[in-house]
Amino acid sequence: MKTLLIANRGEIACRIMRTARALGIRTVAVYSKTDANAQHVVQADVAIALSGETAETYLDIEQIVSAAITAGADAIHPGYGFLSENAAFAAACEEANVTFVGPPASAIEAMGSKAVAKD
Repeated sequence: MKTLLIANRGEIACRIMRTARALGIRTVAVYSKTDANAQHVVQADVAIALSGETAETYLDIEQIVSAAITAGADAIHPGYGFLSENAAFAAACEEANVTFVGPPASAIEAMGSKAVAKD
């Protein structure tokens, strides 16, 4: 892993960036218009604007995967929360040949079903 896009914002993204830097990994932030001057944007090696002004911008799978490709990121960390539990996001990363830092889409889907998860 050489370049990591963090698909989150705020303190979560900053913590992931500090760890990535300590490991010699280049970091990429994504941000909405509202967050253009936020700490995660300032601290990243590269920052890419997403179209949109609200928190929902950070859930736009297509924009985030596109930003990773544009930045030359070979991996995406979903942060904590919605995207980390989103099988479609993990699958989109796989389809784009970008490593999803988390379980594979099949495992996320299985976790969504108590019966399947028990098996």
